[in-house]
Amino acid sequence: MSSPDQTALDEFVLPESWRGVLTEETAKPYFHQLAGFVAGERAEQQVFPPVGQVFSALESTPYDKVKVLLLGQDPYHDDNQAHGMCFSVQRGVRIPPSLRNVYKELEADLGIPAPAHGNLQSWADQGVLLLNAVLTVRAHQANSHKGKGWEQFTDAVIRAVNDRAEPAVFVLWGNYAKKKLPLIDTTRHVVVQGAHPSPLSAKLFLGSRPFSQIDKGLADLGLTPVDWRLPA
Repeated sequence: MSSPDQTALDEFVLPESWRGVLTEETAKPYFHQLAGFVAGERAEQQVFPPVGQVFSALESTPYDKVKVLLLGQDPYHDDNQAHGMCFSVQRGVRIPPSLRNVYKELEADLGIPAPAHGNLQSWADQGVLLLNAVLTVRAHQANSHKGKGWEQFTDAVIRAVNDRAEPAVFVLWGNYAKKKLPLIDTTRHVVVQGAHPSPLSAKLFLGSRPFSQIDKGLADLGLTPVDWRLPA
């Protein structure tokens, strides 16, 4: 049987395509402390997303395939919601309010009707990195894993995408995401900024046409647009 330390580190093994560019980051003491913290939380509390899904965004969108980076903040904290990709929930789970607003805007912007589910895997498969700033959360306690080291790690992910030779579109919705702008070389990459789709700021989000902006940004960079339709 693995020691707790080893078990913690096993969960924190990155998908292969990201390991090389994040080797220095994952070797830092804070990353090992973060692994220990999450393992301790899992031993005593319910933690989302489940083991094996913390790095789903990195798994689904390999480093060399990222063409859009969409930044969320904290994983969903209710049962069966979080599965490691921002804004996305598993099929069969009720669509959260923020994602409902994303779907409303998708229909208004591009005429794509909302699907009956909230799983955004199809976007991730096309190169949309659905990255949260914090990658774990204690059940039913929003922001409970904030300030434990995740932000340092995900900043390194943003920098890694920024440092690639290939440009990308960075999507920053809401004030928290906009604080990451200094990590991005705006002379090389396209940045799409706007209000957060949560009900608190939906009035500002709705009508902002972010999907058109993202596709225009991709076209300007010589990249193919995203097919935003989600399979039934």
